[in-house]
Amino acid sequence: MAANQIATNLAFINWTVLTGLALGSYASVILLRRRTSATSGYLGFTTACAIGFGILAWLSDGALPATLGASPVVLDPAWDGPRHSALVAFCALAVIGLVARRLRPAAGTLIEWAAIAAAAATLVFGALAWGGGPMGTVSLLTQLAVVTAAIGGVFAAMILGHWYLVTPKLPEAPLILLARGLTAVIALQLVLFWAWVATGAGPADVGPFAALGGQWALYVWLRLIVGLVFPLIVSWAAIQTARTRSMESATGLLYINVGTIAAGTILAAGLYFGAGLLV
Repeated sequence: MAANQIATNLAFINWTVLTGLALGSYASVILLRRRTSATSGYLGFTTACAIGFGILAWLSDGALPATLGASPVVLDPAWDGPRHSALVAFCALAVIGLVARRLRPAAGTLIEWAAIAAAAATLVFGALAWGGGPMGTVSLLTQLAVVTAAIGGVFAAMILGHWYLVTPKLPEAPLILLARGLTAVIALQLVLFWAWVATGAGPADVGPFAALGGQWALYVWLRLIVGLVFPLIVSWAAIQTARTRSMESATGLLYINVGTIAAGTILAAGLYFGAGLLV
C-alpha cells in the first residue's frame, strides 16, 4: 500500500527532482562566480545544464495532476499559474544571463540575480500550493529549499570534479567550497529530519516519532540512512580528498553522492506527497 501510494504521485516527485537540479545547480554557479576563480567554461556548461533541467521541470509542472488521491496533502490550484510562470521566468532569465555574461558582464550579473529571484519564487509558490496552511507552507518551503541546495549542489560539484580531470592545474578552492557547502546542507537536513520526526510535522498529523514505525517506516529509515547519514560521511570525505588534490577520488565520491542524494530526494518527496510526512 505504501509503495503504491508513492507511485501514484510520481509526477510531483519528478517535479521536485528536476526543479532541485535546475535551481540548485544554477545557485551553485552564482556562488562560485562570486567566491572563487572557477573557469568560465565550467560555469557556462553548468548553467546550460541548469537551463535544460529547468525546461524539463517546466514541462513537468504543466503535467501535474489536480489531485493526490488518498494523500493527506491538499492542493491549492490558485498557485499553479504563478509557479508555472516563475519557472518560465527562471529559464528565460538564465538563458538571457548566459548570453549577456559574454557580451556585457555587468548586465549579466543583474540578470543572474533576477533569475535567482525567479527560482526562489518558484519554491515559494510550490510551498503555498502544497503546504496546506501557514505553518505547513513554511515547513515545506524549508524542505524544498534544502533538497534543492543538496541535489543541485552535488550535481554542480560532480561536474566540477570532472573539470579538474581535464584541467589539472585548476585551484582546489572551488571544489572545496562546494563540498563544504554540500556537507553543511546535508547536516542541516539531518537536523531538520529529527526535528520534524520529533514533532510529527506534515499534513499527515502523526504523533512524535510515529514516522519511524508503521507502514512508512522502511522509507523513512531509508531516507535517513541512505539519503542523509551516508551522503554526509561521503561529503566529508570529498572535502578531505579535494584538500589533498586527489581530484579523481573526490570526483568518485561525488558521483556516489549524486546517486544517494537523488535517492534521498525521491524518498523525501514521495513521503511528503504520498504520506504527508516531512522527513
